[in-house]
Amino acid sequence: MHHNRHGFFALVSRMKNIDRWALMRNSSRENVQEHSHMVAVIAHALAVIRRDVFGEPSDPGAAAAAALFHDASEIITGDMPTPVKYHSETIKAAYGGVEAEARARLLGALPDALRPAYEDVLTCGGAAALVKAADKIAAYIKCVEELNAGNGEFRSAAAQTREKISALGMPEADYFMEHFIPAFSLTLDEILAFGGTDAGSGPGEQIPGV
Repeated sequence: MHHNRHGFFALVSRMKNIDRWALMRNSSRENVQEHSHMVAVIAHALAVIRRDVFGEPSDPGAAAAAALFHDASEIITGDMPTPVKYHSETIKAAYGGVEAEARARLLGALPDALRPAYEDVLTCGGAAALVKAADKIAAYIKCVEELNAGNGEFRSAAAQTREKISALGMPEADYFMEHFIPAFSLTLDEILAFGGTDAGSGPGEQIPGV
């Protein structure tokens, strides 16, 4: 019966097998595991910015943990391209139900004692707004990297994603975009020289057509 065997973490390890941006021509492929790591890095940063720059309470560790698992349901569902997922309210609602069922299945792969803690991170808990912003910023960074590689396929996605980030009205996200995004358009030597200066253009201004 093997009641002492649980598959949750074996499933989580398979995030690396799920590619993102399936409808786009990519110069460099990105999988869900890579994306989730970057979202966690950014969510942690946004929480730190909220706490240390704007003086508001936040928990960077909780934000990072929630971000690591924010796309865990895609282990079961796969990654649905954004234009398809949000094509209509009907599709969006239906996919939301599928995601909820996938999260339930993942929770079922844990021992009973661990499920409450992981249910909180799988639904992002109190960090949902920070994770949402971090998710969009990570997507924007992917667009910037593709455009820097000469892949114009991502020009429209970059512009649309940047607009969505601005529309959030989140000071932490605006701060990140202003202070950290310009460096993503630099070479390695330029990044190392960039250091802690505030030099550089605003987000996206070094990217032609964005």
